[in-house]
Amino acid sequence: MTLLRSPTARAAAALSLTQIIGWGATFWLPAVTGPAMAADLGLALPLVMAGPTIMLVVMAMGSWPLGTIFERCGARPVMILGSLLGAAGLVALSVAEGLPLYIVSWIVIGLAGAGMLTTPAQVAVAEIAGEESRQALGVLVLAGGLTSAIVWPVSGVLEAQWGWRATTLAYGLLMLLVCVPLHWAILARRPRMRAGPEASAPVAIDRGCFILLALSFAANGLFTWGFALTFIILFEAAGLDHAEALTAASFIGLAQWAGRLIDVLGGRRWSGFALGLTAYALFPVSFVVLLLIRGLPGTMLFATLYGVASGINAITRATLPLQIFPVGAYARAASRLTVPLNLSFAVAPPIFAALVTRAGPHAALWLALAISLVALGLFSSLRLLHGRGEHGLSARG
Repeated sequence: MTLLRSPTARAAAALSLTQIIGWGATFWLPAVTGPAMAADLGLALPLVMAGPTIMLVVMAMGSWPLGTIFERCGARPVMILGSLLGAAGLVALSVAEGLPLYIVSWIVIGLAGAGMLTTPAQVAVAEIAGEESRQALGVLVLAGGLTSAIVWPVSGVLEAQWGWRATTLAYGLLMLLVCVPLHWAILARRPRMRAGPEASAPVAIDRGCFILLALSFAANGLFTWGFALTFIILFEAAGLDHAEALTAASFIGLAQWAGRLIDVLGGRRWSGFALGLTAYALFPVSFVVLLLIRGLPGTMLFATLYGVASGINAITRATLPLQIFPVGAYARAASRLTVPLNLSFAVAPPIFAALVTRAGPHAALWLALAISLVALGLFSSLRLLHGRGEHGLSARG
């Protein structure tokens, strides 16, 4: 309990819990309840599964203006309101009888996500810990990686016992009774990052670095979220039977968690750029492995490389903006970066699904390789641009 005496540790622990509840009760829920939703509502399953896509698009659109609100008011009121909206959206979803209310529910859930999921939580940690936020952000992302492993089994049991409507309502109540009080009690009432006379003027964001970072994140999001749909199909095309393909796909999740753990344990010794470049370089290497080495050995090597890269990359997205931009601009930069990232998350699954259907899984693999090389080039350019800026400041100093 000594560790929880630190405000940063308390915030990281509380936000880890609320992020697991928030993502598990919204985006990840239809993965379990989707078939029952479709049958009960009389909708096609793809239409039901479009709910999380609507959520991501609305989150992207709502994130940009929130950056300024975070700087003026802090993350606490935004996350409290986001939790309330999330509870309302889930209650509305639980009583939906057709497509109109179903879509409206996901729009409300998307607005809630913009106010409480991922970026707001990262901003809340940065408000408390300032420039020492990296390890706490790593813990937050590490915990988030367990969301599906925790929530999917629970959702499956609840749906089997109560049905999808009662399960959705239960998650809405959980958000109201757990997330709202924790955000109210734990988060900073006066953000540390806004203290001092400089708080009255917004801190400048380097435009060149921001554009390159946003483009590299978006390109990375395209193949990581889209390509994941093809894992099992690709593994079977590489010569594995269905059971082996499922095992290899499951191993990716373990490797992702290991990659996140690498950053949390060693992040203080390595710069965010060094770890980020490692992850961005491992992605194309993993795709080449899958292209060249068939059978179980090649597939497991791919799963290891790809999973570790994905895990490191998840933490890089959270922590690198703190290394590139001043801490006073973190909220604004992180909120704006969410827009292209969430849009890429939203459009990637239908793009890759269409490609697999029309051209086969290997076409999706080649596309993922091409995009990963573009992402690596963008990230390398960002490192060079940021390095020149640091050298320029040192020379003037």
